[in-house]
Amino acid sequence: QVQLVESGGGLAQAGGSLRLSCAASGSIFSIDAMGWYRQGPGKQRELVAESITGGGTRTADSVKGRFTISRDHARNTVALQMNSLKPEDTAVYYCNARGGISTITSFNVWGAGTQVTVSS
Repeated sequence: QVQLVESGGGLAQAGGSLRLSCAASGSIFSIDAMGWYRQGPGKQRELVAESITGGGTRTADSVKGRFTISRDHARNTVALQMNSLKPEDTAVYYCNARGGISTITSFNVWGAGTQVTVSS
């Protein structure tokens, strides 16, 4: 089993900053990617930013230049620094990790989610 524990989030004013962190633990053989998704009110879950092992990052156009993803491969952690926050960034943010618990068994797990609310 692989578990993700998220921290951070909360309430910020427009133009402010917040930082999210996520740690993966459990029977991890390898991690292919770790990242963040979000789901706003009445919206579908969408990619925010993802760190791909050996392959750089993917970042949503809506947050480019404002959000930065960083990953510690040795500690199986990923963080999302969110600057210049906008009210439209309000959402539940979910950490995601996918990889393998062995050479033949994969995993794709989600954190419980953390609320980010940006007031105007």
